[in-house]
Amino acid sequence: MVARKVAVVIHEGVQALDVAGPLDVFNEANSYVADPYETLLIASSYAPVRASNGVQMVADLDYDAAIGKFDILLVAGGPALPHLEPDTALVNWVCQASQRATLYGSICTGAFVLGYAGLLDGYRVTTHWQHAATLASRFPRANVEPDAIHVQDRRLVTSAGVTAGIDLSLALVGQAHGAEVAVAVAKRLVVVAQRQGGQSQFSPFLTAPTDDSSPVARLQAYVMTHLAERHTLQALAGEVGMSTRSLTRHFLREAGVTPHEFIQRVRIDAARRLLEGSEQPLKTIAYECGFSSSDRMRMVFTERLGVTPAQYRASFRRAGAASDSGSNS
Repeated sequence: MVARKVAVVIHEGVQALDVAGPLDVFNEANSYVADPYETLLIASSYAPVRASNGVQMVADLDYDAAIGKFDILLVAGGPALPHLEPDTALVNWVCQASQRATLYGSICTGAFVLGYAGLLDGYRVTTHWQHAATLASRFPRANVEPDAIHVQDRRLVTSAGVTAGIDLSLALVGQAHGAEVAVAVAKRLVVVAQRQGGQSQFSPFLTAPTDDSSPVARLQAYVMTHLAERHTLQALAGEVGMSTRSLTRHFLREAGVTPHEFIQRVRIDAARRLLEGSEQPLKTIAYECGFSSSDRMRMVFTERLGVTPAQYRASFRRAGAASDSGSNS
């Protein structure tokens, strides 16, 4: 029996959950699979590595000893990675080791290490939404998808922030062993609904201005409470007594997106919640969330999330059914 080798690269200031989450998924999967996973921590030396929360970790292998092949190679993120100068030894080792891996990638801000190693160029990738713009600016040849929970593009896999590493790992277990195994692992970890790669990590409230009385904050609140209505830029500008140009400029500065993009995201977010938690027909959800038709909602979901509304709803029903089955056993 040959074990599947999963290597997670750690470094000073690493995010502990970026490490523990994926490791727990692969180790729990060993209860259900015939070809078990062997998980390894890789670091520059065998000296303890202190995580950002103060926990210390010790590597199984240092760079010199980690010379074999890996089935999965993941670089864990860390809060300081987007702001630090690249660690040359880390970048060089990851660049070389990726060539010996079946799949390689990152959790959260570990994507910056991949970027410095030249491994993101020409690939679709994601990272924590707060650092997606920085990643895109620093590595312009990468196609950064700031909304995605996790992304796989050929041999490269990347995930959004922290707990999204669990979602990515569950997806990889599902690819290798089937959805039933992935759901069983999720149940063991009390991850009831596995988030699909196409799901959005964006919530409209994450970009709400700090000043609730600002024109942008007032418009955001207005859109959220009048979602079914048609919102033109001219009408929105009239609501706060601004020109369309001025409104767009203020919106970009305070929310980081255009008014049109904000409305689109709010509608998607609202539709997601109704698909997850209600039995309303797709046509009703499309109307309540401001899509002109169920066909329009399907097109937007497919373009933005990579799944249709029906597929999105079905994924939650499968996860919920698995959870109910587990609770009754």
